[in-house]
Amino acid sequence: MYLHLGQNIMVRNQDVIGIFDLDNTTWSFRTRRFLERAEQEGRVAAVGEDLPRSFVLANDQEGRPSVYLTALSSAALSARVERNSFE
Repeated sequence: MYLHLGQNIMVRNQDVIGIFDLDNTTWSFRTRRFLERAEQEGRVAAVGEDLPRSFVLANDQEGRPSVYLTALSSAALSARVERNSFE
């Protein structure tokens, strides 16, 4: 199954490493540093033009972790994963 992140961007459920709320996780220096480094390495993709509310860490096709910034809430994305896992 696939997780729809918005704007026709989808990742396979099995590739999802984690779903994180930006408001809660960016308080941590380590998280901010991780996101900055991922952006410098070109591993960050903004899904849509809206202000991001969460980010999804997922393996890309080569198995490298990529960050997807999305306007969807972490709760909505988690619910989609749960719903997809039972179908």
